[in-house]
Amino acid sequence: QVQLAESGGGLVQAGDSLRLSCAASGRDFSYYAMGWFRQAPGKEREFVAAITSGGNTDYADSAKGRFTISRDNAKNMMTLQMNSLKPEDTAVYYCAAGGLLSTRAYDYPDWGQGTQVTVSS
Repeated sequence: QVQLAESGGGLVQAGDSLRLSCAASGRDFSYYAMGWFRQAPGKEREFVAAITSGGNTDYADSAKGRFTISRDNAKNMMTLQMNSLKPEDTAVYYCAAGGLLSTRAYDYPDWGQGTQVTVSS
């Protein structure tokens, strides 16, 4: 099991950038696949991006070309660089840890508490 804590959310304007971080505690962080999900009010939690322990990545279509996921296994950290933000990116963003690269939330047993991202038009 790994404990996760997100940071870096905030209120920005459309077109701005934000960098979200996910700090992990516990053993063997480098073995986990990590993911970012988001949930907007009244909507289901949706996949944003994921990265394997070796650095292979996957992105939702909505994130491709604008968001970049990365990790630093030595620091037990994962980040999501978000550029060209849009109002529809407004959501609570969660980081998650699991055993395989997946776009499905139920494949990730460990979750952080989330960080709010609000993009104004």
